[in-house]
Amino acid sequence: MNRYRYGAWRGGPDPLAPPYDVRAAVDQVGSEVLAGGSLRDALRNLLRRGPDGGRGLDDLAARARRMRREAMRRGNLDGAVTRAQALLDQAVAAERDELAGRTGDAARFAEARLDSLPRSTARAVEELSDYDWASDEARGLYQRILDGLRDEVVEQRFAGLREGLADPAAQRRMAEMLHDLNDLLDRHARGEDTTDAFAEFMRRHGDFFPERPGTVDELIDALARRAAAGERLMRSLSAQQQEELARLMAQALGGAGLADEMARLTANLRTLRPDLGWDRRAQVRGREGLGYGEAAGALAEIGDLDDLLDQLGQEHPGATLDDVDVEAVERILGRDAAGDVRRLQELERELRRQGWLGRGADGLTLSPKALRRLGGTALRRVFSLERGRRGQHDIRDAGAAGEITGASRHWVYGDDQPIDVVRTVSNGVRRSGGLPVQLTVDDFEVVETERRSSAAVALCVDLSYSMVAEDRWGPMKQTALALSHLVATRFPQDALQIIGFGRYAMPLSAQELAAVEPDYVQGTNLQHALRLAGRHLRKHSESEPVVLVVTDGEPTAHLEDDGEAVFFWPPLAETVRATVAEVDQLTRYGATLNLFMLGEDEGLRRFVDAVARRCGGRVFTPDTGDLGRYVVSDYIRARRGRVAH
Repeated sequence: MNRYRYGAWRGGPDPLAPPYDVRAAVDQVGSEVLAGGSLRDALRNLLRRGPDGGRGLDDLAARARRMRREAMRRGNLDGAVTRAQALLDQAVAAERDELAGRTGDAARFAEARLDSLPRSTARAVEELSDYDWASDEARGLYQRILDGLRDEVVEQRFAGLREGLADPAAQRRMAEMLHDLNDLLDRHARGEDTTDAFAEFMRRHGDFFPERPGTVDELIDALARRAAAGERLMRSLSAQQQEELARLMAQALGGAGLADEMARLTANLRTLRPDLGWDRRAQVRGREGLGYGEAAGALAEIGDLDDLLDQLGQEHPGATLDDVDVEAVERILGRDAAGDVRRLQELERELRRQGWLGRGADGLTLSPKALRRLGGTALRRVFSLERGRRGQHDIRDAGAAGEITGASRHWVYGDDQPIDVVRTVSNGVRRSGGLPVQLTVDDFEVVETERRSSAAVALCVDLSYSMVAEDRWGPMKQTALALSHLVATRFPQDALQIIGFGRYAMPLSAQELAAVEPDYVQGTNLQHALRLAGRHLRKHSESEPVVLVVTDGEPTAHLEDDGEAVFFWPPLAETVRATVAEVDQLTRYGATLNLFMLGEDEGLRRFVDAVARRCGGRVFTPDTGDLGRYVVSDYIRARRGRVAH
């Protein structure tokens, strides 16, 4: 019998290990968000830079840009015209040598005709189409101009097919294939079922397509990519060069109607694949002239690299790594690069599969699960809730206030009251009918008290441009996320509303706060923020009302009766009166209003001092790095006010 032994893997990296640590990737995104970066940019940077120091999209894009620069220096695109000019010069020189040794009027007439040739290469070749060459060498050179260009065009369009086209019969067969191909593409463009027609076409003309496409779409993709490269070549030449090359191609493909069918094919392919950049231009420069096929190949490579750079850039709305063509990456950059993309795609899919990322209208977003982890990170950064820590930050007995009444009730999520052990065990015994007892959630009861502590908290955070300009955006966002996480995990009976305010104010969820970006519109509308805070407090009238304001500038905007914001700096008296009116409303309601002033603005200092005296609140002037600790500590202190139930 076979015997097997198992042990730790010792042959290098664990082959079953995931390519990336997903939680580390989430933390990498979170760190950038907590530092003040936008969520969209943080997610994009994770993939662009690569997690854990791995290769990301930026590395691949840099390689693609290097290859593009090399292709741009490969040679001159007008090589087909210059080569035709060189062959024509040689043919004319050989013909003159032959004519110089002959006598008679015919020789002199031929020389006169050569003397009067147009300077344009294409026009000269056209005029010599019916010329009776005296020199066999000159005739051969002239024929090479047309045969060579025709072979290059056909080879470029049909992947290596070039043999035998000097034979008129072969040209007629080629024209017949192009005619059938165009008919097939016309039917496909009309939406007809072309399955059988494609099979018949490949049976008759399959030898023209050594790549053996399996469907009409595969055939179109292969042909359109090469045809688009040929069109880009024409667009990249000067107007004169375009005319020269177009005339030369028309003469080279003139036999058996090839030129007309080729033009029809180009039009069909352009209609079926309009997104291939047919009209792009490229300034390819180099010492050597490139023939038609070489030039079109260089432009095809540049076009593929441009498309790949667009995919790797991930700039369009809703972009994901699934948009990246891995096969194109492998064809252009190699197998290792394709492996890097596959690993990044797997990371992105795992982030979604494991619930770390969601998808919104603007693309990928952090899920509630990721926000909880991000909030926990923020809370650990700004305020350490160490077990057993004493003093003003001790929250071990939070929510357990009040005298015991002797009654009990069933436990619900968020209760911090002591468990009534006797009633809990009795419920378990009655349910199970005897011993031993295995308790369930429904068995638990807690001791009822005369009152329970809960708070309605409005955290108003300044989103004005100055918060970004003075590097206060990150600490503000970190503070709000930390407080949101603290309330959700330690004080779930509390009601927290985060309110962001610039020229206008708006309620923000934790997800919206993580993704919020500055709008660079001037205005600090504290009045609107306090009005929204008052609405939140009145919705939770049974709870302790607490308002915390984080700002770095005095109020410079307020709402008019029609709901439009008025901005002016220095602040208008109307703005100050409207803001103070909201302060008075909160004070009459009994809310605690504390302000956290960032910076050294004298106008703001005078304003917050006056507001604090008016409402009995407190003013804090923390350093930016201490903002989170101050806000969280003050929230814990303020919520100790108890409301009897």
